[in-house]
Amino acid sequence: MPITLEQIKELRRLTGAGVTVVKEALDHSNGDIDKSINYLREKGMLKAAKRSGKSADNGYIAYYIHGEGTIGVLVELNSETDFTARNEKFRKLANDLAIHIAATNPRYISKDNIPVDELNKEKALAGMNIDEKKPVEIREKIVEGKLVKYYEEVVLLEQRYVRDESKKIQDLINETISAIGEKIEIGRFCRFQIAEPASCGL
Repeated sequence: MPITLEQIKELRRLTGAGVTVVKEALDHSNGDIDKSINYLREKGMLKAAKRSGKSADNGYIAYYIHGEGTIGVLVELNSETDFTARNEKFRKLANDLAIHIAATNPRYISKDNIPVDELNKEKALAGMNIDEKKPVEIREKIVEGKLVKYYEEVVLLEQRYVRDESKKIQDLINETISAIGEKIEIGRFCRFQIAEPASCGL
């Protein structure tokens, strides 16, 4: 059965999780709030949501040099404490992110970092060549589907992890948050490639 806006708002109120994560949980649980909360807990997303209001002022800068030195990446991964910044799992995540960025060349960390003008342009492009005879809700779903593909191309957190495409980068981070019990977030990254402009995300 279709998930309602009221269900999404209620689960967000109860868990503090993001819209995309909440919708995934509700879809998986057929709209059942209690089952959705259990789903978020099992996936480590509930703990991640609870930590979202914390400050992440410590961290670690990882680097990766690809092949014969043609691609290089720096990525800053932030944590709440310097103790976590020295944690092996935390540093492994930072190194995995650097390798992923080398392979996928994202432009932004999150969807919130996309400039409004660029996003509006992508929405306009996504809406082109759609049969106007189709119902409005169908056209909106088509546009939404195209935007999801766009996000997966340019937004780091929305990308499928190169070593396990069943997970998004956000899932990878949430798993580490669940294991460590602290807020973790990507501070910034920069990717360098010979004879190409640097690509940096803040």
